[in-house]
Amino acid sequence: MRDFGTTVICCTPSFFLQVVDRAQELGVDLRQLRVRVGVLGAEPWSEPMRLRIQQAAGIEAFDIYGLAEIVGPGVAGECSVHQGLHVLEDHFFPEIIDPASGRPLPDGEEGELVLTTLSKQAMPMLRYRTGDMTAICPGPCPCGRTLRRIRRISHRSDDLFIVRGVNVYPSQIESALLAVKGTLPHYQIVLTEQGDQERAEVQIEVTPEMFSDRIGVLAELEEKLTRKIGQAVGVHLDVRLVEPRTLVRSEGKARRILDQRHKVKTS
Repeated sequence: MRDFGTTVICCTPSFFLQVVDRAQELGVDLRQLRVRVGVLGAEPWSEPMRLRIQQAAGIEAFDIYGLAEIVGPGVAGECSVHQGLHVLEDHFFPEIIDPASGRPLPDGEEGELVLTTLSKQAMPMLRYRTGDMTAICPGPCPCGRTLRRIRRISHRSDDLFIVRGVNVYPSQIESALLAVKGTLPHYQIVLTEQGDQERAEVQIEVTPEMFSDRIGVLAELEEKLTRKIGQAVGVHLDVRLVEPRTLVRSEGKARRILDQRHKVKTS
């Protein structure tokens, strides 16, 4: 068992990014502090986001999963191998179903996570549909634990938005934009309407150095991001680059989608 012998921080990934931003403003190098482990959860976050967080703070980031309706944090968590989250099966029975038909799915196939509580007495939950999309990891974990594992939550079923008939999830956009140098892990998707057509714009913060560079460099970055995101989601989305700290930060879970469609018009 690994002996961290150091300080641990537990919060949402989006809040930890605020800590990173504030530390940079104050001139504090988080990598020089004793914080070496982050237990982060309560919202979907991608592997590129994990890499950005680890590089910025010098920590090892662990995913944790839970639901307030079930018991809060503690339904499942990563081990040091980082190959899925071990479900505490003495307290929770996990199933994966097809979200449309409710049909149980085999191990390895992605679907909606359903949980039954085994030890909760005051308010037991039977086959509770979480809305979280994942899969049961097949086979044993290299760490030696025998508890079954679920893949990291890739998205929620209600995170889905549709643009010109194509299903899009914020996690797809996040993975694409964080793969491009010069971007910051802060973005927002703004959904609007123009006439009878829906429009999606991805607003992405870029590094101070990139934003202060010549206009041609920003145009190249915007074009590259537009292409990367389009390849990831299968439909063209508008991209707008904004200065650092332009987008609103969340104190809790990150609000990735700003839906301005179907607004009531007043005279």
